[in-house]
Amino acid sequence: MPYDVTDFQTLMALESHGPDVYVGIGPAYPWGGLYGGQVVAQGLRAACHTVDEHHLPHSLHAYFIRAGDTEEPIRFEVDRIRNGRSFVTRRVVARQSIGPILNLSASFQIREPSQADVQTRSMPAVAAPEDLEPDSWGPILSRRSLRAEPGVPHSAAWLKIAQEIGDDPILQACGLAYASDDIPTEAASLAHPRRPDPYHDAEHYDDVFVGASLDHAIWFHRPGRHDEWVLHDFMGHGVTGARGLGIGQVYARDGLHLATIAQEILIREKTR
Repeated sequence: MPYDVTDFQTLMALESHGPDVYVGIGPAYPWGGLYGGQVVAQGLRAACHTVDEHHLPHSLHAYFIRAGDTEEPIRFEVDRIRNGRSFVTRRVVARQSIGPILNLSASFQIREPSQADVQTRSMPAVAAPEDLEPDSWGPILSRRSLRAEPGVPHSAAWLKIAQEIGDDPILQACGLAYASDDIPTEAASLAHPRRPDPYHDAEHYDDVFVGASLDHAIWFHRPGRHDEWVLHDFMGHGVTGARGLGIGQVYARDGLHLATIAQEILIREKTR
């Protein structure tokens, strides 16, 4: 597979390397190293290869262990923790030559449409993506960000996979996983009193902090199309011990609540 891959379908086309082992690659990103959302999405895709089509992901929890290297393939080793009638559990370890770079647990559930379906969260009233300027950082994910209110740890953006994914609900879920690592970091960091204002301060984030994603969780509430515009809406929930937490909701354009995402980040002040 080419290391300069620029489309989502190719990124998700993992190669089988023996029983429950899959290999993928990642392109270079503007900040250097792999993008965490890519490794989470590929880890979920690897887990899905070991699950029958009647089970769909309902949650995942991941720990980012080391920064990934774009010059190496990534080996995804899947452990079949449990096969139940309604729920299936998998663990995935992503490895490179340096060692494990991601540890992910994913749970799958059969469709149960006869059960209650209640939505208590409402999508906020925001500008449509067509009314916002594009600020994408790569060819796979399209982004239209909403300007943050000064002093409020809030970050929101319309996101979509740039290429059409199709009707496969597994690939659509992987599309959400890919996008899920983009906006929570911003919301979590905005809670820090030393966070530079991106619109006014001369200082930049990397001048003040050492940062990284630490752990990540997604609850998939309802299926959706993530190759169409969806709103990612996040709030920062404080900073302690050089860690910040961002929690947010994902909504389809019609207001359907698709997912809840939580991410903890390292936000350590640099010593000069």
